[in-house]
Amino acid sequence: MKVNILLSTYNGEKYLSEQIESIQAQTFTDWQLLIRDDGSSDGTVDLIKHFVKSDHRIRFINEDNIVNYGVVKSFYHLVKFEKADYYFFSDQDDVWLPEKLEITLQRGQKENSDKPLLVYTDLRVVNENLEILQESMIKAQSHHANTELVQELTENTVTGGTMMINKALADKWQVYENLLMHDWYLALLAASLGKLVYIDQPTQLYRQHEANVLGARTWSKRAKNWLRPNTLISKYWWLIKSSQSQAEKLLNQELTDEIKEMILAYIGLLDQNFSNRWQSMKRYGFQKNRWFHTFVFTTLILTKFGYKQNWRKNELF
Repeated sequence: MKVNILLSTYNGEKYLSEQIESIQAQTFTDWQLLIRDDGSSDGTVDLIKHFVKSDHRIRFINEDNIVNYGVVKSFYHLVKFEKADYYFFSDQDDVWLPEKLEITLQRGQKENSDKPLLVYTDLRVVNENLEILQESMIKAQSHHANTELVQELTENTVTGGTMMINKALADKWQVYENLLMHDWYLALLAASLGKLVYIDQPTQLYRQHEANVLGARTWSKRAKNWLRPNTLISKYWWLIKSSQSQAEKLLNQELTDEIKEMILAYIGLLDQNFSNRWQSMKRYGFQKNRWFHTFVFTTLILTKFGYKQNWRKNELF
């Protein structure tokens, strides 16, 4: 069994050593860590070279061609660099708990390896000093963890640093442009073509700090949104339209008629009249994972409040 761990770095020298050391401390040891740097200007590259020299399982795949691709394209190239049976995705600033690989692999090996599979877990949210802020990110930020396509179309609960995919799913990943995030798209692929599995157990410490590209929702972030309602509505419309665009890319896959019809219904919601929008929402159960966000999402879809304004302002569509 070949296991590739994929790590894309960008100016991550502050926390990178701690993350790589947590990978080295895993109870499952037969892995290969592939690192791609995305154009760092700090000491990240020197740190990578140091670890490569001290551990034969660690490889720096673009030492001679350090180009900034952005996070999605960078991880795409890591996946396509070399085939494996299973692929894990690592952020540069988190810390993995010792049994992360072992727990996830044991669950993944229970499934048919010929079918696309994504397995992900819960995680503990911590501050810069690894002090726990939330024992469970899923419980703190979502009503449930998604395992069905209809759930994942509208909202992602898969955090990239917790997920594992198999070769069958990796082979199905053929696009990287205009995706919201690689973890969301891979979750959609798994849910529409195979299986999306959640393990209700934290396997990593998800560090929150000033340099996070993405991070956990905090009360300060929520307060800023509520103080700017126009911006909040604009964000909602951006997310709705971006998720529809992302879902549309699934239509290039070999889907069952039932799944294809659901995807078409979701991406075409705003092209229908009020009555048909209402019927589609009821038939498929399109909603968010918390009641309030479902209320806002449903209200915006049915009324199209602010839709044209945000379309012109942001050129979203």
